[in-house]
Amino acid sequence: MTKYGAKKVVEDDIRFDSKMERDYYLYLKQQRSQGEIKGFTLQPSFELQSKFEKDGKKYRAITYKADFKVIHNDESIEIIDVKGMTTPLFNMKEKMYHYHHGHPLTLITYSKIDGGWITLEALKQARALRKKNKSKKK
Repeated sequence: MTKYGAKKVVEDDIRFDSKMERDYYLYLKQQRSQGEIKGFTLQPSFELQSKFEKDGKKYRAITYKADFKVIHNDESIEIIDVKGMTTPLFNMKEKMYHYHHGHPLTLITYSKIDGGWITLEALKQARALRKKNKSKKK
């Protein structure tokens, strides 16, 4: 279990960092079999800063590894990261990703209340709206 409570799970001999990531993998498999997407790959890696050496000290490259690379039927590519929440480190890497790479990066989560797979931003907005409506009722 990670410090955020996610439990690693295995599906199709693939080890996933969380049940939600595994569930999104199964969702993508279903979409591919139904012809809704052309395909997908797991764990695409992106270099955010090259390795370098300064004053005799070697620095490793900074990379970002997403959860999925989805190839849509129109050949467009979307990078997907399944998240329950973001961290300051992820927020920094996301900025660096957008600076260096052109493919859209979508943060996905699952919400029963909101109808299933939803972007993390849409979930935040839906929660804020529910909170606002709840406070109006009081």
